[in-house]
Amino acid sequence: MWLVAAVVAGWTPPASAQTPVATSVVPQQAPPPPEPQAGGAPPATRQASIEQQQAVKNGALGVYTPSKGERLFRRADAVISGSTLKWHPYLQSAYSGGGFTLGAGRANYVSPYNYIDARASYSIAGYKRAEVEFVAPRMFKRRGELSVLGGWREATQVGFHGVGMDTTDEQRVNYSFKQPYGSAQFSIFPTRRVFMLGAGVEYSNWNLGPGRGSFPSIETQYSSEELPGIDADVTYLHNQVTFGIDWRTSPGYSRRGGSYSATLHQFNDRDDRYGFQMVQYEAVQHVPILREAWVLSFRGRVQSSIDKVGQETPFFMLPALGGGSTLRGYTSRRFHDRNTLLLQAEWRIMINRYLDMAFFYDTGKVAPTRSQLDLHGLTDDFGIGFRFHGPFSTPLRVELAKSREALIFVFATSAAF
Repeated sequence: MWLVAAVVAGWTPPASAQTPVATSVVPQQAPPPPEPQAGGAPPATRQASIEQQQAVKNGALGVYTPSKGERLFRRADAVISGSTLKWHPYLQSAYSGGGFTLGAGRANYVSPYNYIDARASYSIAGYKRAEVEFVAPRMFKRRGELSVLGGWREATQVGFHGVGMDTTDEQRVNYSFKQPYGSAQFSIFPTRRVFMLGAGVEYSNWNLGPGRGSFPSIETQYSSEELPGIDADVTYLHNQVTFGIDWRTSPGYSRRGGSYSATLHQFNDRDDRYGFQMVQYEAVQHVPILREAWVLSFRGRVQSSIDKVGQETPFFMLPALGGGSTLRGYTSRRFHDRNTLLLQAEWRIMINRYLDMAFFYDTGKVAPTRSQLDLHGLTDDFGIGFRFHGPFSTPLRVELAKSREALIFVFATSAAF
């Protein structure tokens, strides 16, 4: 009891009675002197000393280097996100119907945003394309975009089935063409949002020739009197002006917003033989559902060509439907006539950050006069597709479309609309 009372009272036993504890005194080491900088001088500041010691540690531990697989994934991620890499794939065919296409491009930046892109492609059908483009995407405080393009292309087996909706697949013939071209396009949002203006000019030469492939060549089935432009060598000065409103995230990929526009094209033939005008009206609307997990997307488009006095529209420049962004269940440019009507609807489902699935339906018709663009006699198709995309672009779209004529596999490098 006395011990408890003593502890309570604060008593401590004498040193001789305490239990000895083994202790060791470690002298405090002084921090190592700073490593000398180049030339033998010590770091001038404490921050410089810290950075120098970190550099020594990095040298001892080794700096992390990404693996080859990680570097490839980063490049793929940059392509999907819409970035322009120095070396990049270019899968755009010279003309619709060229089939599977391979190509590459090289971009060289001349300023933080402006660049020059040289690219070329070759398709399984022998279509060739080579061009150089200068792009200035952020002019006038990000309100405007300028593109200046020059190139050459060749298509060897472009299909033509005749004019009108009553043509059959057995009527197909092929033609070829070579075309050098140069163009400049400028678009601007004057108020930075919604209201959009666009203008462009193009100088090009269409040199038509016999078709190749498994179908008859066009000159074996038609004469120049029956089909204007069958033997054409036309040089066009093409001007266009666009007015519209556009509040989508981006034309290349968007899950909300819409675009409504009217475009006037003026094709001036140097020989005053094949000059004409074309007017296009287009409406696109995206309706998000469930916080954009689903999107209902709709598109309507009308095109009309008008001959200039004493001239006529060549067959290869007539408005057309068919192919990867119009009637997807038909071959490219399957239906031709002076006027076209196109209606499309899609149910888009977001699978993950980079992948969407879509169910789609397309319908439309061609007609000799605008008054005949009604809802009677439409042809249609339906299908399913997958889109690999980034926030602003769709670099790869794969779809399967079924129509009354065929089951078509679509491989494209842009959004359907």
